[in-house]
Amino acid sequence: MYIAPSLLAADFSALGSEVAKAAAAEWLHIDIMDGRFVPNLSMGPQIVAALRDKSSQVFDVHLMLENPAPYIPVFRQAGADVIAVHAECGQDIAALLAAIRDSGAKPALALKPGTPAEALFPHGDQLYMALVMTVEPGFGGQKLIPEALPKIQEIKSRFPHLLVEVDGGVNRETAPLCRAAGADILVAGTAVFRAADPAGEIAALRG
Repeated sequence: MYIAPSLLAADFSALGSEVAKAAAAEWLHIDIMDGRFVPNLSMGPQIVAALRDKSSQVFDVHLMLENPAPYIPVFRQAGADVIAVHAECGQDIAALLAAIRDSGAKPALALKPGTPAEALFPHGDQLYMALVMTVEPGFGGQKLIPEALPKIQEIKSRFPHLLVEVDGGVNRETAPLCRAAGADILVAGTAVFRAADPAGEIAALRG
């Protein structure tokens, strides 16, 4: 079980020290938003590059973009280890996953809560990770949608080699549900970065 603190919930005025607070986690989740695919903006590759030499964590970059293709090599060069694109972006998913692999990053496919697991099936053999969204993407601090959790086992039963990451509303109360459903990686933003003891919170989420 890996924990991936979500940088979206960090204090943006002190990102270097915020990343240090989350050092007990193996991964760092970085949300990239374009204001079009989701109704919010977040950060660009310059921030990812600035943080890369401050952390040895896996940089898990989640591209919530209408047109992710031009940005795949940019974020890989900035330091992304895993790059996720959305099944709902309207682009050629097979080509996007190939571009991620060609960049040297590990490919992942993200599904919104209302998107069925079957949307991932044509691409499962090309993936390193599936990202199951348990909130509507775009904003942190939302409540987990439990109806999205059965997708984890649907994906695992078809593609047992895949890591499955859960993103949205993960905290001490909901983390056991995610673990029981078969999740390998838990994204947690507010729960970690707003905690008095981030390392203790990460340990609690890990279970």
